[in-house]
Amino acid sequence: MDAVVKTLTPKEKSETTQRPAREEVEAAVRTLIAWTGDDPGREGLIDTPRRVTKAFEELYAGYGKDPSTILERQFSDVEGYQDMVLVREIPFHSHCEHHMLPFFGKAHIAYYPTDGVVGLSKLARLVDAFAARLQTQEAMTAQITNALEDELGARGVAVMIEAEHMCMSMRGVQKSGASTMTSRFTGIFHDDPAEREKFLSLVRAA
Repeated sequence: MDAVVKTLTPKEKSETTQRPAREEVEAAVRTLIAWTGDDPGREGLIDTPRRVTKAFEELYAGYGKDPSTILERQFSDVEGYQDMVLVREIPFHSHCEHHMLPFFGKAHIAYYPTDGVVGLSKLARLVDAFAARLQTQEAMTAQITNALEDELGARGVAVMIEAEHMCMSMRGVQKSGASTMTSRFTGIFHDDPAEREKFLSLVRAA
C-alpha cells in the first residue's frame, strides 16, 4: 500500500509552527559560525548572518506556496485532447531535511487529463514549490504526484526524479556523482505496464 504523505498548506504551517524573529535567526547563525571555530565578528563574516537569513527566505520560499493555487487554472478548450502530457527534465534544487545540504537534479512529470490541462509552466512551478522546502527525495516525489492527482483529477500521474545529494557527496561515504532515482505511478500508469513503459521510453529519449 502506498504511503500517504500529507502536505500542509501555508496556513496550516503558520498555525503549527511559531516562526522566530529575524534577529533570532541572525543570532543563531552567529552561534553556528562561532561553533565552527571562526570569529563571527571579523570583517568577512560580520554581515554573514544577515545574508544567510535572506538566502533562507529564497531557498525555503516553497513553504509560502500553495500547490492548489498553482494548479487552479485549467484549460478545457484543447480539441478533446486526452492523451499523455509529459514535461521532461525540469531542473530543481532542494535541501535534504536530515543534513540541510543541497540535492539537485531533474524531474519528469506526466499525466492523463480528464476535463482539461494546466499550463506547462505550472508543472515546473509545482516542482519548485515542493523543492524549496526541507525535503527528502522520496517525499517530494509523492507530494508532486498527490498534488496533480488531487487538483487535476488526472486519470493517471507519473513522476520520476533523479538527483545527486551533497549529503552523500560531501560527507559520509563521499561518493560524488552517485545518482538517486525515485518514481511514483497512479491511475493508468499504475494499472497498465504498457503505459509505464511508454512514459519511461519517452523520458529515456531525452
